[in-house]
Amino acid sequence: MMRRILLVYILLNSVLLSSAQEIVTGLINNRRISEAWKNRNITKGTAVDTLDLPFFDDFSGKTIFPDEEKWEDNHVFINNTYSVNQISQGFATFDAIDSTGSLYESASSYVFEADRLTSRPIDLDLSPTDNVYLSFFYEPGGVADWPESQDSLTLQFYSPAESKWYSAWKAPSVNEAAFKPVIISITDTRFLRKGFRFRFTNYASLSATGTDPSMAGNCDQWNVDYVLLDKNRNEADTLPADVAFTLPVRTILKTYESMPWKQFRQVFLSEMGPWITIHYVNNDEIVRNVTRNFEIFNVYENTMAHIFTAGATNIDPQTHVDYKANLIYTFNSVNNDSALFRVKSYITTDIFDPKENDTIVYFQNFGNYFAFDDGTAEAGYGINGLGSNHAMVAYRFRSYSEDTLRAVNICFNDSYENSNLRSFDLMVWSSNEGIPGEIIYTQEEMMVSQGESLNGFYTYILSDPQVVNGDFFVGWKQRSETFLNAGFDLNTLHAGRQLYWLNGDWNISQTTGSVMIRPVFGPPIATTSVTSYRQNLDRIRIWPVPAKDYLNIGIEDKYLYGAVSIRITDLQGRTVYSGPFTTSTDISFLSEGIYFIILESNGKPVAHNRFIKSR
Repeated sequence: MMRRILLVYILLNSVLLSSAQEIVTGLINNRRISEAWKNRNITKGTAVDTLDLPFFDDFSGKTIFPDEEKWEDNHVFINNTYSVNQISQGFATFDAIDSTGSLYESASSYVFEADRLTSRPIDLDLSPTDNVYLSFFYEPGGVADWPESQDSLTLQFYSPAESKWYSAWKAPSVNEAAFKPVIISITDTRFLRKGFRFRFTNYASLSATGTDPSMAGNCDQWNVDYVLLDKNRNEADTLPADVAFTLPVRTILKTYESMPWKQFRQVFLSEMGPWITIHYVNNDEIVRNVTRNFEIFNVYENTMAHIFTAGATNIDPQTHVDYKANLIYTFNSVNNDSALFRVKSYITTDIFDPKENDTIVYFQNFGNYFAFDDGTAEAGYGINGLGSNHAMVAYRFRSYSEDTLRAVNICFNDSYENSNLRSFDLMVWSSNEGIPGEIIYTQEEMMVSQGESLNGFYTYILSDPQVVNGDFFVGWKQRSETFLNAGFDLNTLHAGRQLYWLNGDWNISQTTGSVMIRPVFGPPIATTSVTSYRQNLDRIRIWPVPAKDYLNIGIEDKYLYGAVSIRITDLQGRTVYSGPFTTSTDISFLSEGIYFIILESNGKPVAHNRFIKSR
């Protein structure tokens, strides 16, 4: 249950369990799911009545929900960040969060039924001699929370003639973060019929929430991949003959995931990374030949910036490869304030090889902030316990030139029973030999707020902007001994840059990950910009996500008064389109990228949303 993330206590060497300590805990809300759920296309196509064999899914699709052509429900989270041992990019995560991105209403400290993944009806009108097998891989915990002995992942088979589900498999109690194969022979004639289905279900339990509800969160996670149902198989046939990408591609910069564009252009020779790192695996039983290809696309300018190949190579069976492709290129753009590049890596394999997992994409973003996190919180971080009143958390950044610190973006998590709505002091320090030194700025009694963006960052604007140069720290000071639940990225390491203060001493964080905090630089932040006023606006429903040619808008009647219009802006708040409101708006003229759409009534903004324009 809560041993690895939820209530993972990283104790100080000289204090008792009740004393102040760093804590990493699970989330009660998955913002990526919440955003996708709000913007989903509720007009679904008609699914095939009964699927034919083979049934295969490696969960490397384009959405975070299961493929509706294969699955009846959408409770699980399709992602590539909750494991470090992927056998293929993309897998289904079973946890305690529902399809809307929130903890299940039934969630409690007692075992409850959580996620379910049910196949659509399959034509299994076959004989026991047809050697029908269902295989899959499962992993307990991943980077997240270990299931406890009373929590489980189960598999059931459906008998069409009896309209009844039967237990077929249950995960054993194990404590090893690795994908394990399972293959099950289907010989019972009650299942060998047209209309057969199978379903996975996980059972979870929250930790006790009475001590501090802000520490309660997602728990008991399982990952599932490579689900294959077919005939003419044998019990050793557990892996498809597949070469696939595994881990995500990360930043190409040497230091940051993202940094201000103006600063990058000043230090690009030293900050630009010399390679693109990719991770792939040969899951076949024979040697395979693979050609590695790369593209860098300038999204804002809608131009291909760089294309190259790293050539072909042979890969031994069951071999994972971490490859660094030499990169002779530096990001460049005519824009002065921001840039966005799509880095696409793809491999060329044999014709029979599944192609869904042969391409992986990363967006290298340059805006007005520094970031070490990748923008996705897998957990929550904070200081809690006796003596944590006035505890401080600080993260070290480096400004490569004299620049003006205007704001700090912090991702604070939603919390159980809204228990995270507390105040704190925003802090900025100079650096004193690698630890926070002189306090150069403090802003007291700031309130924890959850931003409405996909990543949940809230912008805390400095009332007195600070000019900094070189190393500096940003963070917060607590005003009580209760937990401030900040977003925590488990996939990017802080490398000694994250520190916390207790009992008069600064300590390097012993956690694995990065708290999600970002200093914002540049010209004054206009209070009438999209970034500021959208935090107080209602949301409008839009689809599809991403959109290519047309964007559909669903709104309530209460907005349709006076002169109603829409305005589309880019990430910098620049208007790229304005016109009268229609339920379907042509966006084919826009370049690929991220935009805001604002609904205005009588010239005043009343609702908004964000969308992605694809090619």
